[in-house]
Amino acid sequence: MTAPVRLVLFDMDGVVVDSEIISLRMLMAELAQHGVTVDLPYVARHFLGRSYPVVLAQIRRDFGIALPIGFEADYRARLFAAFAAEGLRAMPHLAALLPRLAVPYALATSSSPARVAESLRLTGLAAAFAGRISTASEVARGKPAPDLPLLAAARAGVAPRHCLLIEDSLAGIAAGLAAGMQVWQFTGGSHLQGMDLPEDPEIVPHRRFASFADLPALCPQILSPEPAHGPA
Repeated sequence: MTAPVRLVLFDMDGVVVDSEIISLRMLMAELAQHGVTVDLPYVARHFLGRSYPVVLAQIRRDFGIALPIGFEADYRARLFAAFAAEGLRAMPHLAALLPRLAVPYALATSSSPARVAESLRLTGLAAAFAGRISTASEVARGKPAPDLPLLAAARAGVAPRHCLLIEDSLAGIAAGLAAGMQVWQFTGGSHLQGMDLPEDPEIVPHRRFASFADLPALCPQILSPEPAHGPA
């Protein structure tokens, strides 16, 4: 029997904010300028959910090149500009869901603190996640190691078996499973539409869902009941 959920952990990119379609496209374009040509399925399998140092190491292994020192800063500046220009959005129905949660919630993300802050500012979610953020910069090993979700759970004082982790990437799902958490894969991000999801028979989420509007029906025990609407 599944342990009661006492903490909901959210990944950020591709779960809380619909950023991955923008960031993956930008990363592919930036890499192409340095002679590295990759397609979306490659990026989805190897880069989704990974921290920047892990991405650099993957590129070095697969293509035998080291990107210049200023690559990350240049990429981040262009990415933030694209977020603003294209109108980075929170995932539909998430903002309405958060106040209804009857259990604590937090963010566990591979993104840098600067990217987290800018993404939450642009989407109007900064206040909702204030004081609830853990990033890969705070742990020795990023996803797929369990360090990050374990850190977020420890900060909330909740045992891993009582955590529900919502992730979109294989790396994030693997991290949650290794941490001993219940892991659900969110498939509603724009970056996953029309694309076969990367799969691994050893990394299987406990459930998949595509809209936060469905969460009340899928996991009613984590939500406060909606107030009855009767005559005034």
